[in-house]
Amino acid sequence: MLPRIHRLKKKNDFERVYKEGKGFKQDFLFLKFATNNSDISRIGIVVSRKVASKAAERNLIKRRIRAAVKETLSAINTGQDIVISALSGINKTTDFQRIKETVNNLLLRSGIINKR
Repeated sequence: MLPRIHRLKKKNDFERVYKEGKGFKQDFLFLKFATNNSDISRIGIVVSRKVASKAAERNLIKRRIRAAVKETLSAINTGQDIVISALSGINKTTDFQRIKETVNNLLLRSGIINKR
């Protein structure tokens, strides 16, 4: 679970990121981010019913993405609102290592984290 201060929760925040943010897509994930006016980066994860019809499957996918983000949380630049959306190529059998690599590549390509 991400710490509470790093969670993007409000509908208005999600809408602002979708409207004003820059997007990057790779494999089965779509990342969109926008700057915020704080010293904290917040992250929201979206898995729609089109990706997985059952709530248990959607929650499993969200937990895996959240775990991958949590490992790189300390490297994320401050002042970013990030939304990661799952696309139809992901399912409950997708390997965690592959999800982790995709999340890291998206964060690197977008400039949210720097190369280590």
